[in-house]
Amino acid sequence: MQRRIAFLHTSPVHVETFTRLAGAAAPEVKIDHVVAEDLLAQAQRVGAAEPALIDRVQAAMVSAADGGAAVVICTCSTIGGAAERTPTGGRFVAMRIDRAMADRAVRLGPRVLVVAALESTLEPTAQLIRESATAMATQIELKPLLVEGAWAHFLRQDHAAYAEAVARAVRGAAGTCDVVVLAQASMAPAAPMLADFGVEVLSSPELGVQSALAQLF
Repeated sequence: MQRRIAFLHTSPVHVETFTRLAGAAAPEVKIDHVVAEDLLAQAQRVGAAEPALIDRVQAAMVSAADGGAAVVICTCSTIGGAAERTPTGGRFVAMRIDRAMADRAVRLGPRVLVVAALESTLEPTAQLIRESATAMATQIELKPLLVEGAWAHFLRQDHAAYAEAVARAVRGAAGTCDVVVLAQASMAPAAPMLADFGVEVLSSPELGVQSALAQLF
């Protein structure tokens, strides 16, 4: 299997993050990036289960593999389910960035706080965690938390205010959970702000990259 990974993003802000993470973990692996912001916009309008959107997501995954990537990983939680189900014909492995995070959350539960800045992300992430729990024959209790107003900071590229809003919302849920899931890859900078929170705060980028690289070695 060729040591090349492609990332499908719905925001260009993720290119630098995932280049750094993959480069630090496995500098010999070649990296491609595809950014398709309109896929998230469409998902917010019509829902992640809309057939035409699923077709577009899967076509984007296939296109991302055209450079020879052995693994294509979608970094958007909202469309990750469709991306992961991409028919690949054996050409590449299709992955979603947050599956490794979901598996870890189930192991750390049972009370899982699912934090998102977009309502469209909550149910796909919750469904993913339920899938992990079923696979592990484990009971969990999902607690959704929508951080109202945080996404506006992200759209203005005020990433510090975005992370602070997420961290502040999580602190407001202290004592209600055994593990925190930051459902969107863009939330990762909030995790270090919560190092003293008392339970593990999970974000998808590093865990997802490790899982993707494991497919190559």
